[in-house]
Amino acid sequence: MLSEFQAFILGIIQGLTEFLPISSTGHLYLGRHLFGLDEAGLTLDTMLHIGTLIALIAVYKDDLFTLMRKPFSRLTLLLIAGTIPAVCAGLLLGDWFDSLSKSGVTIGWEFVATGFILWFADSAKKGKKQIDDITVKDALIVGTFQAAAIMPALSRSGLTIAAGLLCKFDRATAAYFSFLLSIPAITGGIVLQLGDVISGKAEQVSFIGLLVATLSSAFFGYIAVVWMISYLKKKSLKVFSVYVWALGAIVLALQYSGKF
Repeated sequence: MLSEFQAFILGIIQGLTEFLPISSTGHLYLGRHLFGLDEAGLTLDTMLHIGTLIALIAVYKDDLFTLMRKPFSRLTLLLIAGTIPAVCAGLLLGDWFDSLSKSGVTIGWEFVATGFILWFADSAKKGKKQIDDITVKDALIVGTFQAAAIMPALSRSGLTIAAGLLCKFDRATAAYFSFLLSIPAITGGIVLQLGDVISGKAEQVSFIGLLVATLSSAFFGYIAVVWMISYLKKKSLKVFSVYVWALGAIVLALQYSGKF
């Protein structure tokens, strides 16, 4: 049974790791495994993602109001283009990716891969593209990286920020577009998960536990978004590479020794 303390900790994990480039799905798998909460999977994940969606709405409320007032703007087109690859990946390969997420067999290697992608993108020649310079092709490339991040421990924010840097976005724009693009992705995931929750296919979890998890995820997600935007303007992604390499190595060592 999910306790309030466990819900709070998992909310912290989800809120921070959704927007830091270190993989929320991979960290949540490790957190649930540590607490022995595999049975709380779908319902808990849904509420944790609702929390991070609340954080994004709070940070980008002005941009979202502008998009609602001008639904046929160029930014809307870019967000649609960037979302298409993830939709295709989810429809075609969703069941396979779900099985990988539940088994956790590949997450060590995916943490390591995330580190290499971040390091390579951070080492690339700096770009100057701002939001008005982004093309539909750029959005599709970023969206393709987002689609790849459906793998359990490939960081969505990490891969989309990296893709933006490789497409020569300036660092602030790479973060801005990454986080804005995550809103339809997270919303779509929540809608799909809610279908199973409402139909009774998901496990039952206490209301208080879910509330604590959601509020914790929203609060720490807001902090992570604001901090990451500020951090990325001047500082390197390589520190996150070192972190996920170390974590990946630990996971792989535990897996090969039969302890995980």
